[in-house]
Amino acid sequence: MSSKLGILDPVRVRIRRFQFVVGLGFLSQVIGAVLSVALAYRLAERIQDLPDGLKLLVGIPLQNLWAIAVLPLLCYGAARIIELKPLSTAVGGVASGLVFVLVLNFAWGGLEGLWPGLAAGSLQISALAAGVLLSYRAVLKGRAAAAQGALKAQAQAESRKVEYQEFLREAERGAEKTAQREAERAAAAASGGSAAVAVAPDSGAVSSGNAVAGAEMGASGASSPESASPGVASTDAPGEAKAPTTGS
Repeated sequence: MSSKLGILDPVRVRIRRFQFVVGLGFLSQVIGAVLSVALAYRLAERIQDLPDGLKLLVGIPLQNLWAIAVLPLLCYGAARIIELKPLSTAVGGVASGLVFVLVLNFAWGGLEGLWPGLAAGSLQISALAAGVLLSYRAVLKGRAAAAQGALKAQAQAESRKVEYQEFLREAERGAEKTAQREAERAAAAASGGSAAVAVAPDSGAVSSGNAVAGAEMGASGASSPESASPGVASTDAPGEAKAPTTGS
């Protein structure tokens, strides 16, 4: 089933492209008819005063304004969006618009409306050939403009990518600096805590030394009265032994 779909894909693409080209020709003919009627209404008084040859030279381009001006503009705009083939698009658009015009002329004038005459017919064919040439060049210019736009968009994307990479690098550098500062702060805090722990045992030793010295001084003070009392007793005892007896 998938193989059949793969085979039919090119056919579908061609059918869609043909429909698109036919739509371009029909749309250009409708818009061109509106413009032609508007211009002919404004130029009617001036055209009536011209000779017959000049009337044909002015009237045929007005009648085929859809092929000379409108269709090339539509082909240019479409070629900038969709990849179109220049020759097939130009010929197909002019042919589809011409078929629409011939159908209308046949409905209005029968077989006589299909061929207006040698001079008018030759001018009309020349106008249609000019429309094919202009549409062909319009498709080429549209594709070139689309390619330039794609290259410009790609260049902008590359420049944005470079800017984004630079932004990432700056962000990484800022993160590294921040981490380094945090590490320095943590190291400084750790060194300050170890110094405080080292000072605390020294102060405890000093206080214990002071307590020992105070205890020694208290012991010496307590032993000094005891040493003094025997001296007093010894001085008083010999006096009592040496006193004379008067009875003998």
